[in-house]
Amino acid sequence: PFIVSAGAPRHNVAVIERNSERAQAIARKYDVLVIQADAASVDALREAGAERADALITTTSDDATNLMVIAAAQDLGVPTIVSVVNNRAHTELFRRLGAHVMENPDVIVAEYLYHAALHPKIQDLVTLPGGAQMFRVTVPKNSPLVGKTLREAGEAGLIPEGVLVAAVERDGELEIAKGSTVIQPGDVLTIFSKEHTPEKLIALLTG
Repeated sequence: PFIVSAGAPRHNVAVIERNSERAQAIARKYDVLVIQADAASVDALREAGAERADALITTTSDDATNLMVIAAAQDLGVPTIVSVVNNRAHTELFRRLGAHVMENPDVIVAEYLYHAALHPKIQDLVTLPGGAQMFRVTVPKNSPLVGKTLREAGEAGLIPEGVLVAAVERDGELEIAKGSTVIQPGDVLTIFSKEHTPEKLIALLTG
């Protein structure tokens, strides 16, 4: 859990939790300061020691609340502010306000499960800020990419624009992909897609 990681030696952690039952459960389980209050309250942040804090992390499920916490933390001079963003449309606003942004883990898990069901042969799919995606896939024997260099595959239109094959794993060895890299059956490709999962490329790779 995050509290365990943050509460590593030399770190003093304070948690602000509005729900009384949750606050009590955290206080019983972890050796941290727990304050039952609204995290957007400047008084609660002061009580938690925000004016002396090295960093503040806000993880509520409501972006408006997270924005208020960010604003209050800035007024109190917190040097590093990290926030969950629940709606991707708000990402740039959070960044403009000076917060480091991370997507809601529930959204990430839901998207991962959706893509895993849609494309079961894709491995380790990660959605990056802005909608870009990175994933790994194993090349089957019948793929039209087999026997071609990455340069030839690109020139033949087999690798769509906006897609980059970043690395090739072969026989347990990982190497950075180059234009001269020849694709072989069983290769595990690490692929970066600028906008979305490229359906055409997945069809070519997975047969």
